[in-house]
Amino acid sequence: MPNDSLAIVQKLWNYCNVLRDDGISYGDYVEQLTYLLFLKMADEQTKPPFNKESVVPAGLDWESLVDRDGDALETHYRHILDELGRQSGTLGVIFRKSQNKIQDPAKLKRIIQLINDETWSGLDADVKGDIYEGLLQKNAEDTKSGAGQYFTPRPLIKAIVEVMRPEPMQTICDPACGTGGFFLAAHDYLSAKSDQLDREQKQFLRYKTFHGTDIVDSVVRLCVMNLHLHGVGGDESPVETRDSLISDTGERFDMVLTNPPFGKKSSITIVDEKGAAARDSLIYEREDFWATTSNKQLNFLQHVKTILKINGRAAIVVPDNVLFEGSAGETVRKKLMHECDLHTLLRLPTGIFYAQGVKANVLFFDRKPASETPWTDKLWIYDLRTNKRFTLKTKQMRYDALRDFIACYNPDNRHDRRETERFKSFSYDELMQRDKVSLDIFWLRDESLEDTENLPEPDELVGEIVANLTAALEQFQDISE
Repeated sequence: MPNDSLAIVQKLWNYCNVLRDDGISYGDYVEQLTYLLFLKMADEQTKPPFNKESVVPAGLDWESLVDRDGDALETHYRHILDELGRQSGTLGVIFRKSQNKIQDPAKLKRIIQLINDETWSGLDADVKGDIYEGLLQKNAEDTKSGAGQYFTPRPLIKAIVEVMRPEPMQTICDPACGTGGFFLAAHDYLSAKSDQLDREQKQFLRYKTFHGTDIVDSVVRLCVMNLHLHGVGGDESPVETRDSLISDTGERFDMVLTNPPFGKKSSITIVDEKGAAARDSLIYEREDFWATTSNKQLNFLQHVKTILKINGRAAIVVPDNVLFEGSAGETVRKKLMHECDLHTLLRLPTGIFYAQGVKANVLFFDRKPASETPWTDKLWIYDLRTNKRFTLKTKQMRYDALRDFIACYNPDNRHDRRETERFKSFSYDELMQRDKVSLDIFWLRDESLEDTENLPEPDELVGEIVANLTAALEQFQDISE
C-alpha cells in the first residue's frame, strides 16, 4: 500500500481509539466512515471539474452535515441515514437499515472534519481502494468482532484469480461475497489489460461483470462501497442482500469465485428433488441439489454448480469436512466428479484465516453438459499445508508462497502438468475406490510430528483442537439425528 494511503488509513484509524472509549466497535466505526465517505465523494462529484448532478437528494447531502453542530448535527445525521435507506439502487443498498452509532455530536463533528480535510475524488481509484481495504483489514484483525470471517486473505484471492484468468465480457458471481475481495482482484486482473479493452468491454467490466450476494446487510454495504471506491458499479448495485441458498433464481454465470462462511451448520435443511423429510420448521425446496443436508458448505458447493453456465468455471474455498464427510458429503462428491470436471484441489495451510484453526481447501471445477460417463478424469492435488507454518501476527502468508502452486497449475494449459513433490494426480477410478470417496489425501511426511521444535504456536494448536472438536460434534449430531 502506498505511503499516502497508509497515512490516511492511520489518521482515520487513530480516531477509532477515541471512539472505543464510548463503546463503539471497529466494525461500527468503519460502517459510519462508509456513510460519510459516500456523502463526501457524492458532494465532490457535483463540483468542478466533474459538475455532475447530485445522486443524493437536496437537504440530505454533505453540505447539510458540514454546516451543523451539536444536537442539531446528530439529529440531522440520523434523519439522513433514515431517508437515504429508503432510496433505490446503490444509494439504498449502502444506507439500508443504517443507524448512527456515534451519539456524541462533538465526536461526530470531528470525523466529518477528518473526512472533509481530504479531496477523495481527486485520489486515484487504486489509492481510494487501498485506503478502504486498509480499514477493512484492520476491522478483520479485530478478532473479537468476528469481522474476519468476511475477509479472505488477499494473497490467496490473487493467486486464485491468477490461475482462473477471467476474460473480458465474462460474468463473475460470488454468492457469499463478503467485502468483495474476489471481485476486486478480478477487476485488477482485467484492468491491467485496459489498453487491450475496447469501450464496450470497459463498460461491461464496470457495470455488468460482477454479481454478488451476502446475507448480512452491513457486509453488503461494505462490499458495495469497496467496489464504488474502485470504480465498479453505477446507480444500480452489483451486490444485494439475500440468502443465496434460498432458491435458484435462474441466473447463470461464466465464473464463480467464492469463500462461503465456515462455522455452524445452517439452521435450515435444504430439501432435494426426492423431497426428503426436513427436521426444521422452515424448508427450502431445491430440486437442483444432489443431496439433502444441513451442512452449509455442502449446500454452497451444490449452489455454485447450479449457477454456473455450461462450461462455466468455479473456484470455491471449502473446509476439510467437505472432502471427507460421509452420507450427503459422499453423494455430493460423486455427483460433482460425474457432472463436472473436478480437476484441481489446493490444500491450504492453517494460520492464514482470522478464525483460528481453520483447515480449508480450494476446489477448482468446470461445469459440463449432461453425460453418461464422468467428466472428471484426473484430480490434481497441491499440498500447501504439510510442513507449512503461517501465523497472522508473526509470519503471514504472502503471495510468494503461492507462486509454486500457480506454476504447477499451469494456467496457460492446465492439461499439460507435471507431478512434483507437492503436486500429485489421482485418477477418477482411484478416487472412487477410496472410503466414502474421500478427497482428504496426503502423501508428504509431517516433520512437526517428529520434531517438537517445529510444533505450531500454542494459539494455533488451540485453534486446531477447537476446530476438530467442533467438526466431531457436528458429525455426532448428524448420527444422533
